[in-house]
Parts: sequence; structure tokens; C-alpha cells
Amino acid sequence: MNHVMKFFFGLALLLTLVPVVHADEFKLSNNQRISCSRGLSPGKLNTATCKSYAYLFNVKTSEYFRCQVSLALTRDNKEVINVQADGGCTKKPRIFDTDSNYSFDATETEPPNTNSFFGPGGYSVWASDNTARKLRGCITISSGLGSDILKCLDMTF
Repeated sequence: MNHVMKFFFGLALLLTLVPVVHADEFKLSNNQRISCSRGLSPGKLNTATCKSYAYLFNVKTSEYFRCQVSLALTRDNKEVINVQADGGCTKKPRIFDTDSNYSFDATETEPPNTNSFFGPGGYSVWASDNTARKLRGCITISSGLGSDILKCLDMTF
């Protein structure tokens, strides 16, 4: 019994020392995409590459992360020869200057196609303040010169 009381006392002490983390401060965007491409050569190696992305937003500060995962699979006619996966997240600047309670969504163009004039395409992020009628839309595109161009615009009602 003494061990049980010490355990619960230790647990209570630990819980009072650990800062409270709000689970609802980070939310995943609702608009994920996946795109895949294949290189087919009859009688030779075939490679398929798939990429997917998502956005993770801090709904209090409006800072966000763009996260991407990719998978490349190489096979011949009989077996899978190689599988490689890679990914990570990149921190992006906050959308609003002040803390509040924000909602968000994001989307982006698919890999190079007729919609992306300068490179790998772009993405858009929308964020709204849940405590006021405040909405901001941001578009980021690749300039083709090494740096991305980001512009945000407040919506008028």
C-alpha cells in the first residue's frame, strides 16, 4: 500500500510540474494532396514516385508548417528492387501579427504543369480569426530565381 501511495504522490507531483499543453493549438489542414508519376520502360526498371503534403497550423499564433512526404519505388518485372522515403516540415511565417483563435485551410498546385509557370508551382493559405470578421488569403509561388514570392491580402466585407 505504501508503494501505491508513493506512486500516486509522485504522479501528482509530476503533473503539477509539467506545463499544461493545449491539444487544440495545432491543427492539420483539411486539404491534403498526393501526386504520383511513373517511368515505364518495357523490359527495364520501372520507377514510381509519389509525393504528398499537408499543413500544420498553430491556431493561436497563425504560424504554420508545410510538411511533405515522398516515396520512390523501383522494380523490374519480378521484384521490388528499391524503396526510398523522405520527408519533413518547414516552418513558415505567421499570417496574422497578433495571437487569437484562427481557422485555416491550404491547397497547392500539382507538380510542374500548365498551371505553374516558373517552377514547382505554388500554394495558397487561407486563415480567419474566429473572434472577429477577419479573413486573410496568401499565395506563395516560386519566382524561378531562387526565392519564393509571398503576398497576403485582407478581405473586405
